[in-house]
Amino acid sequence: MEYQSTLEQNDLKYGVNRMSSSLERGLTILDLLSRQPEGMAVGQVASELDLPPSGVHRMLKQLVDYGYVHQDGTKGAYMLGMKLPALGLSFLAQSGITDVAQPILDRLAAQSRQLVRLSVIDGGNLVWVAVAQGATTGLRYDPGREQGATAHLASSASGLAWLSTMSDEDALMKVAQQGFVQDCSGPGAPGSAADLIRRLEETRGKGYAISIDSFIPGMAAIAAPIRSADSVAIGSISVAGPSILLDVAQMEALAPALLDAAREMAHAAGASVYFRRQLRG
Repeated sequence: MEYQSTLEQNDLKYGVNRMSSSLERGLTILDLLSRQPEGMAVGQVASELDLPPSGVHRMLKQLVDYGYVHQDGTKGAYMLGMKLPALGLSFLAQSGITDVAQPILDRLAAQSRQLVRLSVIDGGNLVWVAVAQGATTGLRYDPGREQGATAHLASSASGLAWLSTMSDEDALMKVAQQGFVQDCSGPGAPGSAADLIRRLEETRGKGYAISIDSFIPGMAAIAAPIRSADSVAIGSISVAGPSILLDVAQMEALAPALLDAAREMAHAAGASVYFRRQLRG
């Protein structure tokens, strides 16, 4: 009895830490599988995340039991099930984001004949949540996997647009958390604090950000921040396409339509539960 009591006391003392560690591992595995639609073997997951295979195997089995992960009966690979994406889609539907945003995105996509995306501020990050493709034929930028992903602030036009609404000090602190470049950044990404501040000054002056061969090689984008009536930043809207087709002159010609869309999005934001919560916060 005394031994059991000691175990219970230890559970109370350390249980939160164990739960937090287990939760972190589970979420990390789900994030990895979300980028591997073909699935991954236990060993691959363990190697990628630098975790013990036995622990990864137990966690995957638990995720299968809860319905978030499926195991291929033939190859044995583990892949993300539809439960988690369905939860995300349900949240977007209930939040009103897509109801507010989609008509505006569709119209701008038709005008620009390029990819248009909406990113929103979520927990201190900028996350891409909605998209409209205006390029129906020929060469086009169509990333597919970036919806729901956190934008890289320093190299993406959407990120620069959001950073431009902050002070230089706050912007540099945000970028320091991610780094100036990511693994896939192109040669046009800012390489120093001075370079970033110069781009933010240009963005503030124009009201929109331009990036070429920055977020990834071969891609260009223009983005504007979305501000509430009280000038609170709630997200960004961008137009992106292959840099061989979308040069600076073409992007600047699209700027008035982009800024109009950003203002319309800000005006309509009050109809979204999510945006109303952001504004209250």
